[in-house]
Formats: sequence, structure tokens, C-alpha cells
Amino acid sequence: MARVYVSTVVNARNDRVWARVRDFNGLPNWHPAIAESRIEGGEPADKIGCVRDFRLRNGDRIREKLLGLSDYDMFCTYSILESPMGVENYIATLRLTPVTDGDHTFLEWTAEFDCAPEREAELIGNIGGGVFQGGFDALKRAFGG
Repeated sequence: MARVYVSTVVNARNDRVWARVRDFNGLPNWHPAIAESRIEGGEPADKIGCVRDFRLRNGDRIREKLLGLSDYDMFCTYSILESPMGVENYIATLRLTPVTDGDHTFLEWTAEFDCAPEREAELIGNIGGGVFQGGFDALKRAFGG
């Protein structure tokens, strides 16, 4: 099983960062790679089990299912249902933790998945460096740091 772990610190209070990322349908509002997103069946974007169907700017389509969401613990866990990446059993979590030394937020984005062994290094690099770090970089720009 492949594992990805990426972390960063954003120069803003965790409640402000969480307000930006908690919307399971809100990726186009903060992640530069996402062109559009919709929740299937018109369900609320914070309902466990809802499915988001989104399109990347390169045209690829991905469907993900919300597995967990906590405003108290500030995390979101989801799985990939359909994707052109060639991953199976993909589960990811985005978690925020307050940094008590100043108004900063520590963010962690993790994923585990199965894939063809010859593609593992490539996928870990693309997901960690492109998807996760790309999102973190956009949040740091949005919050001025």
C-alpha cells in the first residue's frame, strides 16, 4: 500500500482556514487544479456519504465520497470512487491543528492507496507534490504567507 504525507503551516487561525476548506464541494474556491465541482443528488456538501463529482482544469474527472467530517477536530476524510489515476482503495484525510505559538495553522494531508507497483513512486509524487502541496501553496497565498 502506498502512503503520501504532506504538511505545512499557514499564517492564519485554524478557524479561518477551516472555513475555507471544510466545504466538500468547495475545491474550486481554493485549489488551483480544480475547475468545477458538484455534489451528486443535490445532497448537502457536509453529509457523510455524499459524492462530489469534479473536473480538473486538464479535463480529467474524479468522483469522491465523503467518509468523515468534524468541525470539532477539523478534519475531512474521503475516498476516490472513480479517477483516471490508476489508484484503488484510496482514502485521504485533510486535517488542521492550531499552532498555539501565534495565529497559525498546521495542516496535514495524507493518503493511502493501492496501485501498480511500477507506478507507485510516480503517483506518490503527483499526489503529494501536485495535488496536496498545490492546495497548500494556494492556501498560503490566500492567507498571505
